[in-house]
Amino acid sequence: MSDSRLTLITGGAGFVGSNLAHRLLSAGERVLVLDNLSRPGVADNLQWLRAQHGERLSVAVQDVRDGAAVREAVARARRVFHFAAQVAVTTSLADPHGDFETNALGTLNVLEAARRQAVPPSVLITSTNKVYGALDDVPLRLGDEGYVPHDPHLAAHGIGEDRPLDFHSPYGCSKGAADQYVRDYARSFGLDTVVLRMSCIYGQRQFGTEDQGWVAHFMLRALQRQPLTLYGDGQQVRDVLHVDDLLDAMLRLDARLPEVRGRIFNIGGGAANAVSLRRMVTMIEALQGEPMAVGHDGWRTGDQRYYVSDTRALQAATGWRPRVGVAEGLARLREWLRERAGPAAAPLAPAFAGAATPLHGTEAA
Repeated sequence: MSDSRLTLITGGAGFVGSNLAHRLLSAGERVLVLDNLSRPGVADNLQWLRAQHGERLSVAVQDVRDGAAVREAVARARRVFHFAAQVAVTTSLADPHGDFETNALGTLNVLEAARRQAVPPSVLITSTNKVYGALDDVPLRLGDEGYVPHDPHLAAHGIGEDRPLDFHSPYGCSKGAADQYVRDYARSFGLDTVVLRMSCIYGQRQFGTEDQGWVAHFMLRALQRQPLTLYGDGQQVRDVLHVDDLLDAMLRLDARLPEVRGRIFNIGGGAANAVSLRRMVTMIEALQGEPMAVGHDGWRTGDQRYYVSDTRALQAATGWRPRVGVAEGLARLREWLRERAGPAAAPLAPAFAGAATPLHGTEAA
């Protein structure tokens, strides 16, 4: 029997999922997390959620590739936030078949389970800016703070949803296929679905690696005083968005279903929160009070020299705007990572206000 009070979060022990689960549980809601616990750090997130919220949290240690497990979980839900995914371009290049099964087939399992319910739950999925490809056709110039589009309108507002799709890498293909399925299930079957194409989300409960979660990865390397390997020329520009702002957008969209049914929105920090990778390193060095040891290498497959989200469609539909600036968000992330490291962590230098030497950059999803 469907439980009208229950929210299902696939990938709910991951970075975004655990943050959303915590917010909903803290508001007194019941949440079911479905996660296969395959990524480093997610078991810690799940343990934290259980300690914080007890019996209001239900857990299914299952995989979205398992259609029967997905059907059982969806049958209990009034809404689904579908975050379970293979998230790294590098992994997709090494194992395209596994990437497809998780991202495309896993999403189809969720959609099919939803549409077969007597009262289908809503489905919100997180997609990626990688569906737009490398954006090699966008003319760029090198500005003082990284790459800038020649087109002044594009420079002011970023990439909009009207940008043609150009799936690049198996990851781009699998996530692109998933977000198009989600859109079409609103048209073909009347499901209340919405897609968020994300750009560079960061914040607490993120365990960044070289392949995914680059802001947290940069910060972790700085805190551990470990060398950072970077790719490309470091002038790549991204708009970063704190996870708390992402959750605000998700819940605003959820409150407006079915008004926004079938729509796709780009989401990131926008032009106001756009930074080059070199600038990000400089900001982290300033927080740390010491330089980072940085090496660099060639460009990676599909890396965009410039990607900033045009969030005006989302703002018009919901009234949402990001509230956490880059400096504040980095300070919050650093504090959380320091707290998690505990007393065994190496002592850290005090923050300073001086400038750091410009350095080279890396791929940023």
